[in-house]
Amino acid sequence: MKILVADRISTMGVDFLKSQEGFDVIEAYGSSKEQLLEIVPSVKAIVVRSETKVDQDILAAANELIAVGRAGVGVDNIDIESATDSGVVVMNTPGGNTIATAELTFTHMLCGARPIVQACATMREGRWDRKKFPGTELRSKTLAVLGMGRIGSEVAKRAKAFEMKVLAYDPYLTESRAEAMGVEIVDLETAFSQADYITVHMPLTDSTRAMINADAISRMKDGVRIFNCARGGIVDEVALADGLNSGKVATAGLDVYADEPLAEDSPLREISNLVLTPHLGASTKEAQESVGLEIAETITQVLKGGPARNAVNMPSVDAATLEALKPYMHLGEKLGAVLQQATTGQVETIRISLLGPVTELDTKPLSRAIQLGYLRRISGDNLSDVNAPAKMKDLGVAIETVNSTSDADYTDYIELKAHCAGGKTVSVSGTVMGKDSHPRLVDFNGRSIEANLDGNLLILYNRDTPGIVGLLGTILGKDSVNIANMSLSRAVGESTALTIFELDHSPSKEATSEILANPDISDLIFIKA
Repeated sequence: MKILVADRISTMGVDFLKSQEGFDVIEAYGSSKEQLLEIVPSVKAIVVRSETKVDQDILAAANELIAVGRAGVGVDNIDIESATDSGVVVMNTPGGNTIATAELTFTHMLCGARPIVQACATMREGRWDRKKFPGTELRSKTLAVLGMGRIGSEVAKRAKAFEMKVLAYDPYLTESRAEAMGVEIVDLETAFSQADYITVHMPLTDSTRAMINADAISRMKDGVRIFNCARGGIVDEVALADGLNSGKVATAGLDVYADEPLAEDSPLREISNLVLTPHLGASTKEAQESVGLEIAETITQVLKGGPARNAVNMPSVDAATLEALKPYMHLGEKLGAVLQQATTGQVETIRISLLGPVTELDTKPLSRAIQLGYLRRISGDNLSDVNAPAKMKDLGVAIETVNSTSDADYTDYIELKAHCAGGKTVSVSGTVMGKDSHPRLVDFNGRSIEANLDGNLLILYNRDTPGIVGLLGTILGKDSVNIANMSLSRAVGESTALTIFELDHSPSKEATSEILANPDISDLIFIKA
């Protein structure tokens, strides 16, 4: 398997990839887009930092691509939507550069409080302007942290050590977590109006783009200090420059920019009370070794059939949860395939009902496995659990997941019910059995029956009369189709039976026609494993 390392990562990461049996590592640092387009058609994975852009053209040319790994946090240089449509998982390393970025942020804050950079510049010019550079203390000042993820939390921890009051704006931060960290949850307006220092630690999205703009700055304290070591574009650079030049903003520090590299003639370069660094957030020896090795391990795990850690375009669960989910995911994928092949007409909704211990787990990967099974025979190429939900949405099929209230005689139980146009429903249910957790069909359209879901299934509705089983055996025998197993189900008081044969391979069209020609057989469905 070919792995393209398009940007330089730590030698530890490259060496790890090279040590894996069956991997062919291509180091193509600094390649042009044209060169990349020649390389990518045969690669299984691409590893990048922030330099190489994995855009729609690259993804379209990478016919065998499974994963893209970003050695770092931001994925602005990767077309996530196109990757998802292509079934390519995109992963990053959110933890590897946490401390490095938090420490850089605090360095910028200290430089904003004490004009170290400006004083150093005059010293190099031979001057001694001691009285020209008064500073201020961090102690007792109010810091607003916008975004309390890994990095924001580390910045808050350091601010508390400097005896700062910390306000936290984050819609997902719980009161218990805030209390444990010693920070106060506030809304954005309060953060703007009360903070002496503001630091940004949020991803760049439609809702955060230009979050700190001219209007926001006008609502801040006079002499506010603003810092951004997260993503360029969150702070409106023109508005910030105006604020710095007018004195509304006392000082600021930027490590990221809307367009990188920063233009040589950018007016930001001329503002004396603004400290600029060239995107150094993760630029420490420790961080680069960490993210390089982490992304190499993550790519290796995915290419060897393991879970995708830190995936940004699909749910990512921890290893323990994934291990517990594995048998149910296998069962769910099999049931999804059976449901699709057993259903005719337009499916509008698939309702997933879960019973037992599986309900206590994160079931998003299970839902994707079910959708993957459903789509396996009808969606064409580039299908994976990454793009399965999008493809289901394109088909107009809604997915609902609920905890079952069934009194089924099983400790674990998954039921799939397809609601079709016109009111028709089709349902299949299954469980896992034995120490090896074999997937078993236990109900088909409301009839209790047991069958092995790893095999090919011939499902028949027939009038319950003598000779049907013998007839089927004769027809299949003439067709050289071996019957591996058979199950029968007949509801009390009904004349129609459900019969399921597990077959070694598909019957011929002639055999199928001969079976359906019998007036006692009303329907036949063949399910391929």
